[in-house]
Amino acid sequence: MRHLVREAGLETTVVIDSAGTGGWHVGEPRDRRSSEVGRRRGIPLTGRARQFTVADFSNFDLIVAMDNENLMTLSELAPDDTTRAKLRLLRSFDPDSPPGADVPDPYYGGPRGFDQVFDICEAACRGLLAEIRREHGL
Repeated sequence: MRHLVREAGLETTVVIDSAGTGGWHVGEPRDRRSSEVGRRRGIPLTGRARQFTVADFSNFDLIVAMDNENLMTLSELAPDDTTRAKLRLLRSFDPDSPPGADVPDPYYGGPRGFDQVFDICEAACRGLLAEIRREHGL
């Protein structure tokens, strides 16, 4: 998403962050296989893991979950219906994805798992960026 936003010249307008609902990997860099897929495609993937906090509901206009389990966890953390309305599944932005589709876990996708998940995320992020542009007249 950062790469697409940068390509669109919107990096000073659209703020992006990433966080997990669990704290298992806080402070760790991304999986080397994920970084490798990005490198091969000319898209640097950087950053370290952090855990989602309730303050994130106030800091962001939209909270995007990779799967239904995380969506449920985020929904339970939401302090009210207004913040809960900020929640969406990533693949809901890809018109070719089935309704309610999760981004699969690349760890269980075999040798091409990370490439396949990258493709899924890229398609959904293109749709997300299109929606952001439409909603905010960008």
